[in-house]
Amino acid sequence: MTYNEAVEYLYSSRPPFHIVGKDAYKPGLDNTLRLMAHAGNPHERLRAIHVAGTNGKGSTSHLIAAVLQSAGLKVGLFTSPHLISLTERIRINGQPIEEQEVADFIEQNKAFLDEVQPSFFETMTMMAFAYFVQKGVDIAVVEVGLGGRLDSTNVLTPILSVITNIGMDHTEFLGNTLPKIAREKAGIIKPNVPCVIGESHPQTMNIFLHRAQECGILGDGLETTDCRIWFADQCGYMRTRRLREAPECELKGLYQEHNLQTAYVALQVIRNYGMTGLGDRGISKDAIREGFAHVCSLTGLRGRWEIVSLKPLIICDTGHNSHGIQYVAKQLKELPHPTIWIIFGMVNDKDTDVVMRLMPGASSRQTGGAVSAEKGKYHYIFTTPHTQRARSAQEMLAMWGGDGIAIDNPQEAIDYARKNADESDAIFIGGSNYLVGEALSLLQK
Repeated sequence: MTYNEAVEYLYSSRPPFHIVGKDAYKPGLDNTLRLMAHAGNPHERLRAIHVAGTNGKGSTSHLIAAVLQSAGLKVGLFTSPHLISLTERIRINGQPIEEQEVADFIEQNKAFLDEVQPSFFETMTMMAFAYFVQKGVDIAVVEVGLGGRLDSTNVLTPILSVITNIGMDHTEFLGNTLPKIAREKAGIIKPNVPCVIGESHPQTMNIFLHRAQECGILGDGLETTDCRIWFADQCGYMRTRRLREAPECELKGLYQEHNLQTAYVALQVIRNYGMTGLGDRGISKDAIREGFAHVCSLTGLRGRWEIVSLKPLIICDTGHNSHGIQYVAKQLKELPHPTIWIIFGMVNDKDTDVVMRLMPGASSRQTGGAVSAEKGKYHYIFTTPHTQRARSAQEMLAMWGGDGIAIDNPQEAIDYARKNADESDAIFIGGSNYLVGEALSLLQK
C-alpha cells in the first residue's frame, strides 16, 4: 500500500471531522479501547501530558513539547487538525511521521479496522500511540481532539492534565453553556494526576474544583500544600519568572500570552514533581528559553499569526471562533498598515455572527453602534474553504452586511488580494484552520 492509497482509505472509509463534521464524531472510548488492545495497549506504556481546551491547546502542546525537546528528551507530539499533510498530526522531535509508516500501519491493520469501523480520529489515535511506543519516546504530548471526557485520547492516564480555557465551540456536542462544556473538558482530569487550568472563569471554576476534589488532587483547598490543581492565570509570580527566564517567543499572536503562561506553569509542575522520569535530566532554564524562542522551528507549528511575506505583509492565523478571534481582531486593529486586505472564510458550526461583530470595520448593523471610523481601511474578501462544512463566500458576505466581495475559490481570493495590494499594505488570511491550510500550501509553491 502506498501513502496516497492509505490516505484515500482513511478518507473514503471513515471521513474525518474536518471534512464532514458531526457525521465523523463518535463519542465514547469503546472503539478506542478495542483498537488499543489490538495494538498491544500502547496507551498504558506512554508517559504522556494530556492537553484539552477550547482554544490554545495546539499552541500550548507545541510549547511544552519544544521545551521538553530542548531539555534533551525524545518527545512525541499528537495534534489535530493538520493544515497541509496528515503526517503533521504525529511528530517526534518535530519530525512528522514518515509517509511509508502511515501506509504500513494501515496495510497491517486494515482487516481489523474494517471490522471495527472506527472513526478517522480513533484510527489516528491508535496510529500515534503505537508509533510513539515503537519509536521509544521518553514522553508524549497529546492534544485532545474534541471535548475531553469522551475523546479517544482520554484512554490515557497521563502524568499531567492541562486544560487551556473554556469557550463556546462545538456546542452541538459539548453543550450550549460554559459549565456544560467545562464538565466535558474536566473529564480528562484523572485520580491523583496533577492538573493545570490555563484560564479561570467564574462560571467554570467550581466545575474544575469539584472534579479535582473527586480525583483527590484538591486536598483541603487551593492554598494548601497537598493541592495539585493550579489556575495558571492566577499565578502572577510565575509570569514574572517566565518573562525573566524566557523573554522571547517565536509565537507572536496577542492570545499567546495566555498559552505561554499555561505552558510555563505546566512545565514548572513537571519540573517540581520530577515527572520526566529521567533522573537528573530535568528541565533547565536554558531549555525553557530555547523551547519558547524556537517553538515553531523545533516542532513544526504553523498558522499561529504566521508571517509568510513582508512586502506586502501576509499573515495567516487559525483563530476560528469568537474566543480566539477577539485577540486576532485586536491585533489586526493595531497593524499600522494603510490598508488591510482580509481574506476570510469559516465553517458552518462556528459562532459566525459573534465573530463578525468582533472583526475590524464591522458595520453598525452588526455592532449595534456607530460604524468604525477606520472602516475604509479594511477590504474584505470572503471565500469558501474546501470542506463540506464551509459557509459559502456569498453567505459570509451577506452576513457581513458591509463592504466586501465574495470569491469562492481561495486561490483566486489570494491572487486578487496580492494583485491589488500595495507593498505597504497587509493581507490577513483566517477564520478557519482549513482556509489557512490551503493558503499556506498555495503560498509556499
